[in-house]
Amino acid sequence: MKLICAPKGFGFKGSSGALDVVLYGHADRPTRGSAGAAIKDEIVDCNLHPAFRAWDFVSLALAVTAADLAGHRTASPDGWTREFELEVAVGDPAFWNKQRELVSRLLGFVTTDIWNVGFIGGGLSPRPPRKPVLPPEDCVALLSGGLDSFIGNLDLVANGRRPFAVSQTVRGDAENQRAFAKLMGGGLRHLQINHNADVPNPETPPSQRARSLIFIAYGILAATTLKQYHAGSGVTLYVCENGFISINPPLTEMRLGSLSTRTTHPVFLGLIQRLLDTAELRVRVENPYQLKTKGEMLRDCADKKLLRAHATDTTSCSRYLQYGYKHCGRCVPCLVRRAAFRAAGMSDTTEYVYGDLGRDDEDYAGFDDVRSVAMALAEVKADGLESWLGTALSTTLLGDVAPLQAIVGRGLDELGSLLKFHGVK
Repeated sequence: MKLICAPKGFGFKGSSGALDVVLYGHADRPTRGSAGAAIKDEIVDCNLHPAFRAWDFVSLALAVTAADLAGHRTASPDGWTREFELEVAVGDPAFWNKQRELVSRLLGFVTTDIWNVGFIGGGLSPRPPRKPVLPPEDCVALLSGGLDSFIGNLDLVANGRRPFAVSQTVRGDAENQRAFAKLMGGGLRHLQINHNADVPNPETPPSQRARSLIFIAYGILAATTLKQYHAGSGVTLYVCENGFISINPPLTEMRLGSLSTRTTHPVFLGLIQRLLDTAELRVRVENPYQLKTKGEMLRDCADKKLLRAHATDTTSCSRYLQYGYKHCGRCVPCLVRRAAFRAAGMSDTTEYVYGDLGRDDEDYAGFDDVRSVAMALAEVKADGLESWLGTALSTTLLGDVAPLQAIVGRGLDELGSLLKFHGVK
């Protein structure tokens, strides 16, 4: 599938077989897609002044988001792997075209697709504001509305840091994101952005394999607006997620595709860091919880008062919208969440649609993830953790994988305790 992604004034020629995607604007005809219509105005209205190549990174992320929605996996030869030919308008095409191999590798890892990405001129280059606001915050932290990012921001504030909170606006979470930002440290500076990607004939259900790329792109954009960045210093962007979900090993052989996402995998974050360093963007992407389980994050949180008061207000469920803004209780993120509360000895008052995981009736047929966890635990018990992990951690990009294997093992232990409590066999 070919896509040409550029701002509205680019002058699309309507290439045969290509989908034109308007970046930072709205599509002017039903055969075109669009993404990021409100982003430029949001940044301009705040008088922020991001780095030139940070805008280019956002343009790439928006183009990938649009492609991820437009590409239909069922139309591919193997029913899963898609092939994309992507042309993205940026401000510095000469630089980005030298990074094509790295970009394609990064995208291929996170979406498990084949990407051929090229860069053309005509990208967005907003004029610097006459009187730019240079935020004095000392770091940037993603704030999703989920439990892990909530803990991450709590810990930063409790340890004397002042994060600039950045959110990808998601239906059902936007209000919580604002509320969480307000209650920490007397109120955090908070930027909420929505990619608003829309394409003709999107895949249903929509693919979200690349969703973390645009979220991280917002964080990079915000990081380059800080006062310390403009003074020549580097800025840390905190992407907070527990190590088990970050690695997200396939629980069974049947979960090698869409059910095992890589949105904060250390290889993915490492490739992003390599690209940022090459682009001379002084932003350091860090997941401080790479070697902690979700239960350990809860147990070790530096602000127990706020955590206990608001932990169950956070969102973890992968089917949250499907169940009317309620946690299903049985998807993998819900199971990890429930296991974490138990492991930390904390009360969990979250309302789960399916509370009893050990129920033996017709509804249990829908508990695919519960069965997958049980199968994984049985395999680890029979053959050992390393055998079960297989090739999940076999890459030279990770270095010493022993600590990562250990975090996966402890995460499975938490899940095992949850299933044992519910009598799941």
